[in-house]
Amino acid sequence: MSGQGCSSVGFGEAQELGPFLVTNGPDGPAQRFNNFTWNEAANLLFLDSPVGVGFSYNNATVEHGDDNTARDARAFLLNWLRRFPQYRMSDVFIAGDGYAGHLKQQLAEAIYNGNQNATPDTSINLKGAIVGNPNMNVETDFMGMIDYAWGQALISDDLHSLIEAKCDFSNRYLIKYCSILLDEYNKLYEIINMDSLYSATCPLDQLFAGHNVGYDPS
Repeated sequence: MSGQGCSSVGFGEAQELGPFLVTNGPDGPAQRFNNFTWNEAANLLFLDSPVGVGFSYNNATVEHGDDNTARDARAFLLNWLRRFPQYRMSDVFIAGDGYAGHLKQQLAEAIYNGNQNATPDTSINLKGAIVGNPNMNVETDFMGMIDYAWGQALISDDLHSLIEAKCDFSNRYLIKYCSILLDEYNKLYEIINMDSLYSATCPLDQLFAGHNVGYDPS
């Protein structure tokens, strides 16, 4: 599962940790082997969720919301295990990033609660949940990024103090008033991989754009 509204197949599988990665070749889109694919260590199952994301669809009226998404994802896993019973007793880990900070925890809770009164055919052998760079809430996420940059000596004490004093991340309508300060922070994304400071360098045009902090009026 990927972030809110994102296709796990289109991004997580094809751009991050699947066996094949989609790249821009000289003659257009191309595929290449991923030397760091996670299926070297485990079986991978990518789920486009909620309904309507990526390759996921439904012919009936769908009720959206995190609770319904967790319920639907659990139902999918149960049906998948019925279709492939050889994996019934396999350890299951739920992994995701971004909005997984909400969805993965709720799916894990739905599976845990469902397992309490489950039969062997309706249980899921959940062992853990993994989230990377999770969205929790605006205030925590935004200030956490600023504190992280400051703690790594990537922004000055003065800029950190000004953002702390001038930016009210608990009120999304006031974030725009500190946009000049955030622009100074966002300059880091032009010179360094903020998503993985200590990994090997890579061309800037391959970095995942959009993780920088900014005001979204929508």
